[in-house]
Amino acid sequence: MRRPPLFLWIASLAVYAFLYVPLAVVVLFSFNDSLLNAEWVGFTTRWYRVLLEDEAMLAAAANSLVIALTASCIATVLGTMAGIAMHRWHIRLLPFLVLTPVAMPEILLGVSLLLFFRQALDLTLGLASILIAHITFSIGFVAIIVRARLAGMDESIFEAARDLGATQWEGFRFITFPLILPGVLAGFLMSFTLSIDDFVITFFTAGVGVTTLPLQIYSMIKVAVSPEVNAVSTLLMALTLSLITLALRLAPDLLKSKQ
Repeated sequence: MRRPPLFLWIASLAVYAFLYVPLAVVVLFSFNDSLLNAEWVGFTTRWYRVLLEDEAMLAAAANSLVIALTASCIATVLGTMAGIAMHRWHIRLLPFLVLTPVAMPEILLGVSLLLFFRQALDLTLGLASILIAHITFSIGFVAIIVRARLAGMDESIFEAARDLGATQWEGFRFITFPLILPGVLAGFLMSFTLSIDDFVITFFTAGVGVTTLPLQIYSMIKVAVSPEVNAVSTLLMALTLSLITLALRLAPDLLKSKQ
């Protein structure tokens, strides 16, 4: 194969620089020994100590983690079932219902959920409303990933299992689930990532006195971006990268244990 032209290398480097240089700046200035992010003064880790002593930020982070874990677990279960249903039964209305929240603009979905919670259900906005909203927009992403995983499989495997006397539950437990497990893990990580850093939908469905990490960061950067915001952003990036690395290492082992 011929080497790519030079302009492709330049374009690729420019794109990666556009994506990752701002993240590197955030990480770098989280260690800056200055209250202002205008210039580099010196190295320090005191902003992480300040972060650990900030009760409001810790409470917001706890809310985000609880909501993200709960929403991603429920969305993974429901999205997996929806993905399997869309693959096996070609019901025209089902893909429309599952995938509409994915294609819908976030601001429209947030306003719609707000009106639904307040006018239709008369539900007090709070952690419960945020959780329901996050589950709603996460299901579609999980369903898409699981459905794509099933689409690349050989249907003769499932037919052979049925010919050998496997029930539907046994076929799902011993054949379908081990094969789609990487897709399920990817869907869980996708929904967790989308939930923990969502701002627009959370802004509309959060009640008074209830805040998550994105809402807390937004309230802090109205005046200026402090190094504490850089510190919590760095920890959030580290958490996301750790989960992705863990999933990549666990998926092959889980597949081998099911064989």
